Amino acid sequence: MKKIILSLIIITALFASCSKEKDPFLIGNKNIGMLTDSTKVADLDMIFPNDSIVKLSNTEAFQNANYDIDIYDKSGNVLLVLSPNKMIDSTATISTIKVVDPRYKTEKGISTKSTFGDIQKQYKISSIQNTIKNVVVFVNEINAFFTIDKKELPASLQFDSNAKIEAIQIPETAKIKYFMIGWN
Repeated sequence: MKKIILSLIIITALFASCSKEKDPFLIGNKNIGMLTDSTKVADLDMIFPNDSIVKLSNTEAFQNANYDIDIYDKSGNVLLVLSPNKMIDSTATISTIKVVDPRYKTEKGISTKSTFGDIQKQYKISSIQNTIKNVVVFVNEINAFFTIDKKELPASLQFDSNAKIEAIQIPETAKIKYFMIGWN
């Protein structure tokens, strides 16, 4: 009798651990919720069954330089912007993801609501790139880059796109405009 009860407890524990759902908003090194680095464009309808997926038509795709796929929630808010590695190919995989919705968070809690100080506390900054309107902060550990509007910087750095910007020059309170995850 004891063996049967013990067996039932073990089986129940196994089923409970196997049925644990994956957090749909957790960003890992090779996944964002149920999206992985090997997800095909054709599989998006299964991954986002309750959300709206907006793809360009074949004609629109040929007229545009990029072929982004926008994912909207039920309320019409943009969640993610996906860039496939091939245009108009259902077997293409997702190569770049623009994270828009603040519910998406890295394993260390970074989201679009975070600040530069939050990034710096949680990750090693790999490099910082200066562009015309933004500063791009690269974090190789999670294959991500965070974009910060230059309006968040001191006035002396806002208009010089050639200046070498160091982490010490970016205020800890500088807000993230958006961030991207890149998969190769």
